[in-house]
Amino acid sequence: MSVSVSARRLTAAAAVACAVVGAFALPAAAAGQQSARPHHDVVISAVQYDSPGRDDRSNRSLNKEWVDVTNTTRRAVDLDHWTLTDEAGHTYTFRHFRLDGRATVRVHTGEGRDSAADVYQDRRAYVWNNDADTATLRNDRDRLVDEVTWGHHRGDDRDHRGEHRNGGSMRR
Repeated sequence: MSVSVSARRLTAAAAVACAVVGAFALPAAAAGQQSARPHHDVVISAVQYDSPGRDDRSNRSLNKEWVDVTNTTRRAVDLDHWTLTDEAGHTYTFRHFRLDGRATVRVHTGEGRDSAADVYQDRRAYVWNNDADTATLRNDRDRLVDEVTWGHHRGDDRDHRGEHRNGGSMRR
């Protein structure tokens, strides 16, 4: 009989806990949906903003500076006219590019031959600042898809090392 009473008490306690969690989770979820950055299926998954070795502006060095853009879903996404920009306004525009489901494309700074896994900005100078910058991905309607910030920014005493706008961290 004490097992039955204990089981009922445990069930009642669990029901109360679920109700309490639900009462707090619903407003938090609703608030999250009203944020400036809605959930997206395509994200900036990694950034190599400091090209390894000497910054000598060689094509090899420029191509070791890159941004990974990942499709987290199973279905392909058309990235035609999507843009990737830095704080200075350097812009790379995807042209006729389809990112397969669960795939990543690496956007290199230098020159090269585009493929399904690598695309090239065809620049002869570095884009991403080593000390501080922001990589911003926008869709073909100029809506923010994802943003990653690193380094020390003007008027901000915090250090943002690979921080997504939504608070997540970036792989290095």
